[in-house]
Amino acid sequence: MTATTTASTSAPTRHQFAERLLQGSVKKSYAPVVDVDWDAPLDDDKFFLPPRTVSLYGTPLWEAMTREQRIELSRQEFVNTLSAGIWFENILNQALLRKMMHRDPTAATTHYALTELGDETRHMVMFGKAITKVGGTPVRPKLYQRVLINALPLVLQGPLLWVAALIGEEIFDALQRQMMDDEDLQPMVQRLMRIHVTEEARHIQFARDGLRKRVPHMRRLPKLFVANVHGLGGYVFRYLFDNKVQYRRMGLDSRATRRVARRNPNRHETQVQGFAPLAAFLEEIGLMGPIARRMWRRSGFLPR
Repeated sequence: MTATTTASTSAPTRHQFAERLLQGSVKKSYAPVVDVDWDAPLDDDKFFLPPRTVSLYGTPLWEAMTREQRIELSRQEFVNTLSAGIWFENILNQALLRKMMHRDPTAATTHYALTELGDETRHMVMFGKAITKVGGTPVRPKLYQRVLINALPLVLQGPLLWVAALIGEEIFDALQRQMMDDEDLQPMVQRLMRIHVTEEARHIQFARDGLRKRVPHMRRLPKLFVANVHGLGGYVFRYLFDNKVQYRRMGLDSRATRRVARRNPNRHETQVQGFAPLAAFLEEIGLMGPIARRMWRRSGFLPR
């Protein structure tokens, strides 16, 4: 009892935690327009994603490809991933702005949320410039998907907003950490990922801290809802990672290739590794419900 009370007392308040993240943002933030060498030439013999994270890696289709074709597939998947990142940042920014309308504009938590919003808008610029740099065409959501994107910020509130933020940030973050020091990658990609990982680490801490402080005070039904509805994120990410557009642009049969990708054990392993840190955190705070667990497993982000 005494140890628990002492630990609880020593934990920083939400205000103190936000102040700490604000100080970290002052010490280490980036302006991608100048902090990435956009004029440096690309290397024709380097990948845009680590080969082991490319969706077809290890399949007969992959083995039949030349190195040039594999690099091109990594380029298409890189463009697809950055495009998905742009639309996710859009959703998060809208949700943060709506939330701030009802918060104290002098609070440190509000100031950090605004700082995060600034980071995210710069990331959107960075991703857009990277797509242009590699000669790609952004993968745009369909009309009904854009309608959903604009509607989501209306329902992403409270703990659900922080869970959604972590789903969007942590899965990408875990994969990006594999890319930063991969010598087989384009230097521009390594730099981009290092910037993104550094700033997203603070965003992830802010969201995790928000959940740790909110979950113990949630009522039973809202907690049950949040703990299970986030499982839909698995299907969203499976769709994003295996978007048919990237295969069609390679001149492949998009439907058949997507089926191969989804059955690829290497792909499944990559997805499990990407989701593992978040899955452990959700289990720790009591937000991994049985329905969500089943959905994440069926969509390939938990071990079968």
